[in-house]
Amino acid sequence: MTSRALILQCLQCALVFAGAPLLAGWVEQCRAWFGNRHGAGPLQPYRVLRKLWRKELVVAHAASWVFRTAPYLLVAAMIIAGSIVPLLAPIVPLAPAADAIALVGVFAFARMVSALAAMDIGTGFGSMGARREMLIGFLAEPALLMVLFTPALISHSTSLAVIVRQLTTTRLFLYPSMAFAASAYVMVLLAENARIPVDNPDTHLELTMIHGALHLEYAGRHLALMEWAGAIKLATYMAIGIALFLPWGMSATGSASGIALATGLLAVKMTAAGTALAAIETLLAKLRLFRVPEFLGTAFMVAVLGILVHFLLGT
Repeated sequence: MTSRALILQCLQCALVFAGAPLLAGWVEQCRAWFGNRHGAGPLQPYRVLRKLWRKELVVAHAASWVFRTAPYLLVAAMIIAGSIVPLLAPIVPLAPAADAIALVGVFAFARMVSALAAMDIGTGFGSMGARREMLIGFLAEPALLMVLFTPALISHSTSLAVIVRQLTTTRLFLYPSMAFAASAYVMVLLAENARIPVDNPDTHLELTMIHGALHLEYAGRHLALMEWAGAIKLATYMAIGIALFLPWGMSATGSASGIALATGLLAVKMTAAGTALAAIETLLAKLRLFRVPEFLGTAFMVAVLGILVHFLLGT
């Protein structure tokens, strides 16, 4: 690994780890603006994390090592996922270490750890949230795989670095199959990140919680790490969407000027993606839990249509 590649990898890890709360704060600020409210500002997640980190750590007597280590495992898994996805250049050293299918496995591992930690205490709401989370994951993972297969078929590889390199080096061309895949990916992103219409990240009603019920027993720095992992997951999913459907602007050689330009373009793309996500959540209403399988089933069918269009039209 050359020094330039090492610096690029460290820069990407720093962007994912430190910039994820800013993206989450931007989404919440846009939601406030769309709802005709002032909002707390994009930096509010950093204030919340600082407050939680300073609070006393409270752990239930029945908690095992699974409950205690889950926040650290979640943050580590999300940082690994964010390090694999090309953000600034397709020559990220860790990108060839895992392909798109392995990336889905990393998200599945994080979900399993979160569900086991929620059931470890034995509370009713934690177990209920774990079951709901696993249901959504069971339906969302096949749809995500179908989405990833469309660009993999176009580039003849499941490696994200190869996919990005293939799409950025070819001339700009509108793939109808990629349009279907992008639509399905937006639906999967909403489900996997506990966003409306699948889940409401701001709800405080235990009976309607899905993802939030997994964190009810956490406090202090453990809760801060869980919240930080959720923000990193959202940023990583947006980075995957940008790498698959809007990869133009990345540095092909990893030069200093190219990385600077790619960083600026990445900030613009993330800002636009966060604004679009806030607009979607403002326009849609939360679905009933029993309608979520229909929503994710639709995402799966749309992704499959993208694959069929690729085979039928060759684009």
